[in-house]
Amino acid sequence: MKALVLCGGAGTRLRPITHTSAKQLVPVANKPVLFYGLEAIAAAGVRETGIIVGDTAPEIRAAVGDGSRFGLDVTYLHQEAPLGLAHAVLIARDFLGDDDFVMYLGDNFIVGGISGVVDDFRRERPDARILLTHVSEPASFGIAELDAAGRVVGLEEKPRQPRSDLALVGVYLFTAAVHEAVRAIRPSRRGELEITDAIQWLIDVGRDVRATTISGYWKDTGNVTDMLEVNRSVLESVEPWTGGSVDAASEIIGRVRIEDGAKVFGSRVVGPAVIGAGTVITDSYVGPFTSIAENCRIEDSEIEYSIVLGRSTVSGTHRVEVSLIGHDVEVTPAPRTPAVHRLVLGDHSKVQIPS
Repeated sequence: MKALVLCGGAGTRLRPITHTSAKQLVPVANKPVLFYGLEAIAAAGVRETGIIVGDTAPEIRAAVGDGSRFGLDVTYLHQEAPLGLAHAVLIARDFLGDDDFVMYLGDNFIVGGISGVVDDFRRERPDARILLTHVSEPASFGIAELDAAGRVVGLEEKPRQPRSDLALVGVYLFTAAVHEAVRAIRPSRRGELEITDAIQWLIDVGRDVRATTISGYWKDTGNVTDMLEVNRSVLESVEPWTGGSVDAASEIIGRVRIEDGAKVFGSRVVGPAVIGAGTVITDSYVGPFTSIAENCRIEDSEIEYSIVLGRSTVSGTHRVEVSLIGHDVEVTPAPRTPAVHRLVLGDHSKVQIPS
């Protein structure tokens, strides 16, 4: 069995972060989202892995390398434009050959990995197996419809009128039968070759398509809200550890991981939280569900439920919450200017002016 990991998307919902960074490399608990997926693939016993890359190919290559650090043998496959998940299968044909494969979206996060579903697929070998989960806004996802016996009878990508609340999780398992399906379909109204259309084709011609509904945690980390939520979920299981230094004037409460070379002076850090290597926290408060990456500076500030990427500075800010701060960012107070108010007020007016 092989793996096909999709990292070719533009990440428009995570802009402006993705103007300069690949969305799959935004860190969760100080580790890129993509790495969790690669680790799950390796844990499932899959080694040969093709990674679909686009404009951010140099970043993905630099981060993943040849895959040996994950126990994988990685081949990079270039996609000129994000033309759909089925298009990715189409251009990966030579790499995949006639082998079974698992297709994994590089910005998806699944707690518990995929070993169980991969084992089931190897044992039963249907033509396709899809993972589903219940969602509150089905119109934003690919949606599956099941019959009374739990068989897959219909699929639709981002339907205007969803027929169920079962969304496709970004993991799919296929035999070589899918290659005929992706050649048979045409672009959707979005101009993409949809994997849902390819799976629907398999259903229509009588192929064996099965579904597994997962109850564990799953997120598509395509926007800031979901990214912060995944960060919160991962931090829930962080183990306290101090590889850096904490002075006597500081207070560390709960599950906090302080990486090598990090320093905490006169500050209060409340976990779960992660402080990256080489980061310095001075006279500040770092609250729960916060990940601060390597070589950052947090000075005379308060920050909570946020992600701060490498080499950034937050200085002299009263409170930062629910934020995603990119690489090499400086957050400082605005210069104070004299306040002048020119008023023309009618009779019996009441005006409140901030001091």
